[in-house]
Amino acid sequence: MAKSASVSKRDSLQAARREEILEAAVQVFAENGYYGTTTAQIAEKVGISQPYVFKLFKNKEELFVAALERAFQRTLDCFAQVDVPADRLVEEMILRYEQLMETHRHEMVLQVQGQGIKDEPIRLAMRDGLSRVRELVLERFRGANISDPEAEVSLFLANGMLCHVAAVLDMPELKPVHRKDGS
Repeated sequence: MAKSASVSKRDSLQAARREEILEAAVQVFAENGYYGTTTAQIAEKVGISQPYVFKLFKNKEELFVAALERAFQRTLDCFAQVDVPADRLVEEMILRYEQLMETHRHEMVLQVQGQGIKDEPIRLAMRDGLSRVRELVLERFRGANISDPEAEVSLFLANGMLCHVAAVLDMPELKPVHRKDGS
């Protein structure tokens, strides 16, 4: 019994440390870019040794992918939690996403960075994340009986990407203007 309790405690500590590393990685990658970041910088931010980073993540690429997956999951959770009447769905999803961009700006920066990285695992994580967001938004739009939901999803995602670029470049004038009808 004592052995399983110590294994459980070790697993909990390792999971907590993994979260700390991911949080630090998101910030360091956002500030320095993928190619400008080292695992040593991430380890230093957490206050651990670089070998400990490699104990939990095979390499920098795997760590970046995990950070991207976290960012996409947060976006999915944001859209899934919107619970308003159908006629207010798009408007509320936009508002919630704007809040998310303020509270988790570094994750949005990672998504912008990920679009330009050619490493296959990162490209696959970007494709998977965008596909999952598209499918969720499409499902929500269909459920709200939005006419031509495929076209509206494309417009919604395009505006979201433009919002990312506007935030990363600190150019609010690029941010799309939303009409009262939510479009």
